[in-house]
This record gives sequence, structure tokens and C-alpha cells, in this order.
Amino acid sequence: MSRKSITFADKQDEWLKFVVAQGHYKDESDYVRDLVRRDEEKNSKLSLLKTAIQEGLNSGISERSIDEIWMQAEEEFKAKPNG
Repeated sequence: MSRKSITFADKQDEWLKFVVAQGHYKDESDYVRDLVRRDEEKNSKLSLLKTAIQEGLNSGISERSIDEIWMQAEEEFKAKPNG
């Protein structure tokens, strides 16, 4: 594990102390690590979404009708184990 030194504004420092005092986290470092984890998860999901959107754009315009695409999607959904 690496060690970091971070400077917070007074208002931010008060918030850190308040959150820890509420018992949600064992200490300020635990809270900051949780914030980083949540940001990492959020950005990971966003990155996957951006990749999927770009793949869709790169695939071009389909020659199938909306009804054909919808029917295929329904069939794929029904074929899933929990579908």
C-alpha cells in the first residue's frame, strides 16, 4: 500500500471529521479510500458505456427494420437463462 499526503480546505477537513464521527468510517483514510473506490467504479461503468456506444456507431446503419431488430432482441432475451 502506498502512502499519500493530501491537503484539504478547512471546510473539507470539518466534513471529513463529521463523517468519521458519525461512525460510518473508522477513520478519514477509510472514507477517502471509499470515495476513490466509488469514483473508480463509476468511471469504469462510464468507460464501458462509452465503448459500447462507439461500437454501435462504428457498426454503421442497419438495413434491418426496427421490427426485425426488436424481434431479435426479444428472442435473445428469452434465450437467456433468466429471460
